[in-house]
Amino acid sequence: MTAQRQDIRDRFARLLPSEQSTVGYLFWLSRPRFWLYLAGPVIVGVTYAADSVAELFSPVAVGLFLYFLVPGNLFLYGINDAFDADIDEENPKKDDKEVRYRDSAVVWLVVALSGGLGGLLIFAIPPLATQALAAYFFLAVEYSAPPLRFKTTPFLDSASNGLYVLPGGVAFTAVEGSFPPGLAIVGAWLWTMGMHTFSAIPDIEPDREAGIRTTATVLGERRTYAYCGACWLLAAVAFGGVHPFFGVVLGLYPLLVFAIARSSVDVDDAYWWYPAVNTLVGMLLTMAGLWVLLYG
Repeated sequence: MTAQRQDIRDRFARLLPSEQSTVGYLFWLSRPRFWLYLAGPVIVGVTYAADSVAELFSPVAVGLFLYFLVPGNLFLYGINDAFDADIDEENPKKDDKEVRYRDSAVVWLVVALSGGLGGLLIFAIPPLATQALAAYFFLAVEYSAPPLRFKTTPFLDSASNGLYVLPGGVAFTAVEGSFPPGLAIVGAWLWTMGMHTFSAIPDIEPDREAGIRTTATVLGERRTYAYCGACWLLAAVAFGGVHPFFGVVLGLYPLLVFAIARSSVDVDDAYWWYPAVNTLVGMLLTMAGLWVLLYG
């Protein structure tokens, strides 16, 4: 069965563009495994803001989803890889799961155009939503780029990753006309803090070798597990204040990180489970919202 699964993976991989071509390189630069990390919150935000099925597919909702599905990721990770090119020389995942940055005028142009396309969204969303959009672009740039470069400051690297839920805030506010509930914002921000810091565990040794200080390098692996568990537990509590269902669903995360920490599972492997875990959780939240919209 293992050989059969590998054969299926190999066949699927052949359908994807090669990183040797410019288009293929840009495709992999955008981190397709993580596309829903930005676009997923848009779906959830629109689902809970919409008052009708028509609003789910309004031009602004569809436009935000499409932007944050690919161009938003290309901008975010293009900036990240450009300013991390030196330190990524020691990171083995760039040879396996991702691609190493290729500095060229074409890449810079495409990344810049991706950012410019996002800037045009201000003409499609209400003024209140532009605040969340501006916060997204500020954090997307300054997480990686000077002068602030939050990713090299322990705990600010974690806190600044609230940028991943801001597309959902933009979408909710654009459709609803007001910001999401405060506890939902707090819970979502704490969730991203835990997710970011967990993703930094496999990078502890490469980052230390490159002289980069992060929350994970400062805490070490065992205490980073505890930090992630605390963030995710507080996120579940905050979401539970919005509705108990949300608290129960988000309670999966502290339980899962506790199980990983106590098991013999290699965190380098466990990290790659999370795109599927996060997609499943997003689906549950979305289905619950659709149920309320249609039958509530």
